[in-house]
Amino acid sequence: MSVHQFRSKHGDASDGALGGRLMRIDGEAKIRGEATYALENHPENLCHVVLVGSTKASGRVTKIDTAAAKAAPGVLLVLTPDNQLELNSASTWLGTPGPDGPYRALVRDVAFVGQHIAAVAAETFEQATAAAALLAIDYEEAPAIYGLDDPNAGHGIELPPRSIEWGEAAKAFEAAPVKIEATYTTPREYHTTIEPHGIVARWTGDELTIWEPSQWINGMARTYAEWYGIPYDKVRMISPFIGGGFGSKALVLAYGAIATMVAKLLDRPVKLAMTRPQTFALIGGRAATRQTLKLGATPEGKLTSIVQSGANETSVDGMWVEPLSVVTSIMYATPNFSSRQNAVPVNSVTPGALRAPGENPSAFGIECAIDELAFELGIDPVEIRLINYAEEDQEAHKPWSTRPLREAYAKAGEVFGWAKRSPAPRSMRDGRQLIGWGVAAGTYPVRRTAGEALVRILADGSVEVLSSGIDMGQGTYTILAQTAAEALGVPISQVAVRLGDSELPGAPVAGGSQLANLLTGAVHKAALSARDELIGLAINDPASPFRNLQANTLSIENGEIASPRGDGPRLSIAALLRQLGRDKIESLRDTLAENGLKPEDHFRNFSTISTMRAPTDGDYSMHSWCVHFVEVRVDEDFGTVRVSRMVSALDSGRLYNPRLAESQWKGGIIMGIGMALLEEGLIDPRHARIINDNLGDYLIATNADVPDLQVISVGVPDTHASVLGGKGVGELGIVGVAPAIANAVFHATGKRVRDLPITLEKLI
Repeated sequence: MSVHQFRSKHGDASDGALGGRLMRIDGEAKIRGEATYALENHPENLCHVVLVGSTKASGRVTKIDTAAAKAAPGVLLVLTPDNQLELNSASTWLGTPGPDGPYRALVRDVAFVGQHIAAVAAETFEQATAAAALLAIDYEEAPAIYGLDDPNAGHGIELPPRSIEWGEAAKAFEAAPVKIEATYTTPREYHTTIEPHGIVARWTGDELTIWEPSQWINGMARTYAEWYGIPYDKVRMISPFIGGGFGSKALVLAYGAIATMVAKLLDRPVKLAMTRPQTFALIGGRAATRQTLKLGATPEGKLTSIVQSGANETSVDGMWVEPLSVVTSIMYATPNFSSRQNAVPVNSVTPGALRAPGENPSAFGIECAIDELAFELGIDPVEIRLINYAEEDQEAHKPWSTRPLREAYAKAGEVFGWAKRSPAPRSMRDGRQLIGWGVAAGTYPVRRTAGEALVRILADGSVEVLSSGIDMGQGTYTILAQTAAEALGVPISQVAVRLGDSELPGAPVAGGSQLANLLTGAVHKAALSARDELIGLAINDPASPFRNLQANTLSIENGEIASPRGDGPRLSIAALLRQLGRDKIESLRDTLAENGLKPEDHFRNFSTISTMRAPTDGDYSMHSWCVHFVEVRVDEDFGTVRVSRMVSALDSGRLYNPRLAESQWKGGIIMGIGMALLEEGLIDPRHARIINDNLGDYLIATNADVPDLQVISVGVPDTHASVLGGKGVGELGIVGVAPAIANAVFHATGKRVRDLPITLEKLI
């Protein structure tokens, strides 16, 4: 079994320090094809499993004829609801008990197209695929609800936890001199990770080894252990590389149960690779949403009331909430506010988290509505946002930890040239191209969970950093190496990082834009502890040339320990350890105490989200912030829209590696361009079936759609938010992009598109 750990081969001392622009230390392995992803593991005697999904959105499977499939070449097992293993019910990601009764991965009562009803195992993938096509399946079909617009969908289920009220919003709106009311909708959107989902599983007695792309090693290992009733340490989950996740790879799903079940029944390792259409049908993307916003204001543009009512899709056999008030309730000051939300069950897989769940559609509504108010009153869109600047979190009644939004508007606006904007729609053009300038703001909360890491100084002076945390492209390998190098005083080239294995010290979910902050804090603490131990040995061990000196008279720089006065010996760490007869120094540290937790909370902290702290848990309300300025060009004849220029100012606190932070911001912005102009899950209303379940028909932004993106950091270290002063990076960039583009399209054309994506047929 290969073990991946990485150290930097490049970068000078300034790059290696925390805050330096070091290139990814794992990048070269990926370019060379040396990085092993989950499905590239091939244990001996491996066989293949293919899933069979329902072709009906609602009803019951009455018969599965398996005879032809069983007789097909190479077939080892045909798994159906009749011969599957009944697994234990696993606890939820919140740590609460799961549903009563056993867990059954294969179903007879189907609730959406593609739902697992059978699986075929064979010696080769091709044999399994061919045999799966031979299953003869009969259904008793029932009516299905295809989406929010289905006449039979109804108003859905009220969500009292999403009800927010202060003041008398309805009365204030009716009394307002100026009123804006509009409905904004977003379609289903999908993760479309470059690496599809899948798993390789192997049983060795009662020990289970799993290679699966994972955003949450410890949480997913817990689920597998609970399903099979085995101790947690009998499950080893390995995921050193993930080809994109965006929220879709944080939980164990039914395909994992099926694969591990087949491996157990056959006593052979198995591989299950999902097809691209299956990732659309079976992995819950962003729920479709609908929200109506009412803004009341004075003639001078001061908000007097915000009233919001919204709904999101959920599934008929599950519950998902896409919280539509999370940006609406904090972005602008108003004395009166009301928000209510329903969840509407439809025949779809249960939706899930997709980059900035809640914040993204929430910002689309409020940032378009405030722009409509600005136009109604003849006020500049930036000015009206500053007029209604929220000096504190009105819902939580707490001050912001940091909120440099004014600076963001000023800096990005100056670079963009906003002062040159002609305010009237259709007043800027270049030949037959209408030019529009738009602006919108965004935010993402600071979520916090304790982290854990082991830092080990080896006899040769090199350093290892170990954590089960993951790197799905956000740069975890690199920033942890930088953190350890800076704290220990060693060159970055001497630090190796190993991630993505449940045998390593624990880490919580890589979601909520929290992982960088919590792991850098844990590594920093562990590295300082190891450094203190090294210096303690240097001044106390009889074999040390530094014995009898004081701790504050020694320093470690560039891997050498010496007196800063230069009047004593100077030794490399390796030489000192040799003299002391030590082969290593290691320190395992966590940040449980810093998060108000006790040692007995250790397992719960890393395997559930029950200990995750809210952004208002403490004396401050903590969030990242951003502003996007956008230029679009709309072809006057054909209605095609191109984003031609963008300048964004973002506040993520202290940046541990600006190069990687900028990459994350730009990735989010690019996804926002796709959301605004391209992405839409198309559903056949007759059969509640996804029509465009492939990357040829489900359009995402490519290089041809992306202009030069200029990003500016306006953040300052925020030690209320994290140990080292950082705030969320990964999800911030996408928030506010779609409304900025929609506002720019209105400025270019005079047509307000309130239902995404903005396509040419909505403009012509």
